[in-house]
Amino acid sequence: MSDGNQNPDATTPDGPGPGVETAPPVGDLAEVQRQRDDYLDQLQRARAEFSNYQKRSRTQAEADRAYAVGDLAGDLLAVIDDFERAMEAARASGASSIVEGLEIIDKQFLAVLAKHGVTRIAAIGQPFDPNRHEALFQQPDAHHPEGTVVTELNKGYMIRDRVLRPSKVGVSIKPA
Repeated sequence: MSDGNQNPDATTPDGPGPGVETAPPVGDLAEVQRQRDDYLDQLQRARAEFSNYQKRSRTQAEADRAYAVGDLAGDLLAVIDDFERAMEAARASGASSIVEGLEIIDKQFLAVLAKHGVTRIAAIGQPFDPNRHEALFQQPDAHHPEGTVVTELNKGYMIRDRVLRPSKVGVSIKPA
């Protein structure tokens, strides 16, 4: 009792029905194994590239966090400079109690910056380093070797291992 409709997926005497794969001929076995090996190699390379990408991303994120305070710190340096000028003016006027209070605030300010990796660049008495110092003039000096920073006009700052602002300095030369 057949109505003429046959199941297309059914097995026929001629072989399996449509959609059923058969084993490749023996000659194609080597080709299939080569493809398998290629796919395995591609998978291993992709996994290695992804692992390297994750490491680079982590490293970049850590660097971004470490230097995130840089813009704010850079903006605050002008305020610190003005604050130090105010301390010098108070010293010059003889207001010692005001100077003491300002020095405490200055130390707190620098401690907060240091907590976030911002430190002053040592300049006076150091050899001139164009990566950390900006030479504004040369000054004859018989007491220091040539190329030594003898005057600091504007303090420089680092954020971790990067220069945030170079020190503006005068550098010694041999007297004429």
